[in-house]
Amino acid sequence: MSRYRGPRLRVVRRLGELPGLSRKTPRRAYPPGQHGQARKKRSEYAIQLEEKQKLRYNYGLSERQLLRYVRKARRAGGSTGQTLLQLLEMRLDNTVFRLGMAPTIPAARQLVNHGHVAVNGRVVSIASYQCRPGDVIQARDRAASRQLVETHMQFPGLANVPTHLEFDKTALTGKVNGVIEREWIALEINELLVVEYYSRKG
Repeated sequence: MSRYRGPRLRVVRRLGELPGLSRKTPRRAYPPGQHGQARKKRSEYAIQLEEKQKLRYNYGLSERQLLRYVRKARRAGGSTGQTLLQLLEMRLDNTVFRLGMAPTIPAARQLVNHGHVAVNGRVVSIASYQCRPGDVIQARDRAASRQLVETHMQFPGLANVPTHLEFDKTALTGKVNGVIEREWIALEINELLVVEYYSRKG
């Protein structure tokens, strides 16, 4: 299953607030579709699936990519759910978004893919690049890149830069000081349900 490119607010109505996917808030508070307002008793599996879908849509991943991250988190030891969230948060596209250089993760991914972002002085165009403590992330040193980032910064997706990052708005340069802590993850999610969902899959 490839990455979702359809209407974003439709997904937000179904799954709840996804700060990485869209800055807009839907006018209707109930899920889309003919039976959106019907009250249904959801199974345990349906709840797990919904939490998994939140992760997928918020971070803009395909099913295969997310499964790969889950397996990587399992191998890392410790809390699989927390490690999974940290791996996703430390992706370059998400880090650019959390620094305020783009209003959403899809916009940040486009910045990265089009070569507007440099890491440690070198242009990196791979959105899934895993940022590490000590990495310096900046707008590429050319007028078009700086102008694009400055325009994005007028409409930031989230108000605060998390504590593991720092950002110099004048130089358009950010630094990764550590790994994100759980309380700074903006997405409201129960990561244990995601781990349980994939444990069923084997």
